[in-house]
Amino acid sequence: MMPGAVIIGAGPGIGRSVARRFAKEGLPVALVSRTGKTLGLEGVLAYTADSGDETQLRAALDAAGAELGTPDVVVYNAAIIRPDTPGEATVRAHLEAWAVNVVGALVATAHVAPAMARRGSGTFIITGGMPEPKARYVSLSLGKAGVRTLVALLDEEYGPSGVHVASVTVAGPVAPGTDFDPDEIAEHYWRLHTQPRDEWELEILHSGVSA
Repeated sequence: MMPGAVIIGAGPGIGRSVARRFAKEGLPVALVSRTGKTLGLEGVLAYTADSGDETQLRAALDAAGAELGTPDVVVYNAAIIRPDTPGEATVRAHLEAWAVNVVGALVATAHVAPAMARRGSGTFIITGGMPEPKARYVSLSLGKAGVRTLVALLDEEYGPSGVHVASVTVAGPVAPGTDFDPDEIAEHYWRLHTQPRDEWELEILHSGVSA
């Protein structure tokens, strides 16, 4: 059996579409979410964790690893998305958003990437967004800027050992049947995972505009 795909922040949009895309290729799939649901997908494993809770997140990754082994690909898709203008959100609200939007991705990578590096292969993809910061989404804009920096740092740390760290930046609201259809967005994740090492990209932007 091939090492599997672990999707953190597995909701009914991008998370479910990415799970289906990897399952289509024969990879075992594990979903990590606050609800622990399988999203109606057959044959997937489901684990419960709040991505902002380090203990829960590490425990879920350990459980998935015990079942699937060191994953072939991990997708971090968790985010707190809410509007807030400058000065509107409390310090606590900002820290909660930062914990999920950025630190959870760091915790997850640090937890699984060393084993990927020892194996000499693996992919870690973070869902990004907000290619341009917006004053009505301060905490999210800060978080997605943090994701870009985090990807660069993780690539520097683990890339030389064969771990492809990248982000998919989604520049609009995800909805089926639109330019931001989650099934179309999911194709980027598979493409990043299968890129030859000499063609690795650190970011793919889904702008909703056809090339």
